[in-house]
Amino acid sequence: MPRPTPPDERVIARRRQVGERIRRVREHLNLSQQDVCGRSGIDVATYSRIEQGHSSPLLDTLIRIADAMGVELEELARR
Repeated sequence: MPRPTPPDERVIARRRQVGERIRRVREHLNLSQQDVCGRSGIDVATYSRIEQGHSSPLLDTLIRIADAMGVELEELARR
């Protein structure tokens, strides 16, 4: 089976932007990472990697994060 190709710089940059946006929304709502993780059922280490842009979350995970924060999914992906 062929190895997956690594993401290009544009994808990496956008992933970091999304992670930064998630962090800003969380902080604006005065929520800790633990708050979001407790409400969403996402592991703290996994959530932290998403905010740092080191991990590409599945759509289902983004929906759980948005629901835990009480915001629309689009709010997390806005530039």
